[in-house]
Amino acid sequence: MAMRLTLMTAIFLVGCFAAIAAPAQDAILPASVIFATSTGYWEDDGNAPAVERAPAAAESVSDPEGKRHGYYKLFAVRQPDRTSKVYLQQVAQTETGPAIASTVELQEISDLKPYVTDIRPENSRGVSKQPGLFATIYLKTDPAAEPDGWTVLIDELGDITIEKATN
Repeated sequence: MAMRLTLMTAIFLVGCFAAIAAPAQDAILPASVIFATSTGYWEDDGNAPAVERAPAAAESVSDPEGKRHGYYKLFAVRQPDRTSKVYLQQVAQTETGPAIASTVELQEISDLKPYVTDIRPENSRGVSKQPGLFATIYLKTDPAAEPDGWTVLIDELGDITIEKATN
């Protein structure tokens, strides 16, 4: 009887440890997101539109005082054909934590059908205190080619400029 109880306890404990060690089925970040950076800073009085080309389905991130602020997130999503689509988000800082204010595909980059190899912010000091964004997306249009840099610039007024980087 003691041996049976010991065996049952051992099986129970192994099952518990296996359940704890098992990987979660719901990933926090989808595997298709291959590069991401959070950088830049934005703020408005609550009446300004989100990113100029953003779709209408953004979370409501109004502030009781009518002011909103946050940072930008730039990320690449790998497609089944191995190319990528690149997106820009405005992430609002709210009392309950970050909330996505808008998301827009950077069509100028996605139209290139790029193989994104990296996305880097202007610096690694974190979110800037000055409005705007400057980041570089490294991509190839041919898998055998060397990557080119493309800059994404958002000025203090929220205007987006995307162009091939020049040295």
